[in-house]
Amino acid sequence: MTLLTLVRHGQTDWNLSRRIQGSTDIPLNDTGRADAHAAAERLAAGTHHAVYSSPLLRARETAQIIADRLGLPLGEAVPDVREREFGEGEGMLVHDYIAAYGDWHAEVPGAESLDAVGDRAIAAMHRIARASRRRTAPVAESVIVVAHGGVIRAVIDHVSGGTLPRDGEVLANGSAHRFEVSPRSVRLLEQFALL
Repeated sequence: MTLLTLVRHGQTDWNLSRRIQGSTDIPLNDTGRADAHAAAERLAAGTHHAVYSSPLLRARETAQIIADRLGLPLGEAVPDVREREFGEGEGMLVHDYIAAYGDWHAEVPGAESLDAVGDRAIAAMHRIARASRRRTAPVAESVIVVAHGGVIRAVIDHVSGGTLPRDGEVLANGSAHRFEVSPRSVRLLEQFALL
């Protein structure tokens, strides 16, 4: 068993304007750096053994701030926890996206489905947990992975059987979601805002 905490990256200018980023590589803004520092302080209250992230700049920068605060090296980028590909929806304002496509589960030309995102992210979580178990068995590690709102939403949707997150619930920048990852399961333990 591995405790794995998914942290949403800090704010970017596109988050602020409610524009869908997807794979567009937007850096953190000053508020986003403050989000990352606040997340790092909250996470410092516990014991953690490794920090990983998506390869996108906003996640890497958030993860580096957290790793520095925890005195840990930043691990390799994990491509399968990168943000959802939004296809034609990428770059749109959220209200325009919803008006055009209906909801986050809609089929959008060129976009990944929420199910596909959840599948790849959960597979990545299992790979990270397996590597952790190889390093420290029988002692369980606590691992932090900085990812994206769409990825975390897809994982929560998958492991909750579609009951979470609730409609309209926003996953805040800097929020964290702790999971227990075992060889055959992923279980949501808690969600908390870090700010």
